Amino acid sequence: MKHAPTVAGALLGLLFLTFGLNFFFNFIPMPADPSPADAPHKLFMAALFPTGYLAFVKVLEITGGLLVALPKTRNLGLLILGPIIVNILAFHIFLTKGAGLFEPPVVLITVLALFLLWSGRRAFAGLVKN
Repeated sequence: MKHAPTVAGALLGLLFLTFGLNFFFNFIPMPADPSPADAPHKLFMAALFPTGYLAFVKVLEITGGLLVALPKTRNLGLLILGPIIVNILAFHIFLTKGAGLFEPPVVLITVLALFLLWSGRRAFAGLVKN
């Protein structure tokens, strides 16, 4: 159990690094989405792509993934990735009405982040004290 946070951090970092870099280099082909063009999640993504906002988020994913993979910078990486993870969950809950919420990458990212947050809770305790 002593090495569990190190393994979880490395795995979470690898996930965010892989998906962040895939945005720029497209080495994992994404399947076509059969939903209609006016579906809320497609309209949302259509606003993010041309504005460069999604590219900014992907740079943060890569940065956070690298930081969370290293034990000394793990908590800083979690601070960067935390809002991104919340937005991933909100996207699946509100825009896709739960579709994809229980896909393995989403579940794995959520569980690993919660585990790392719990295992490093002493470091974050100062943020919530009076």
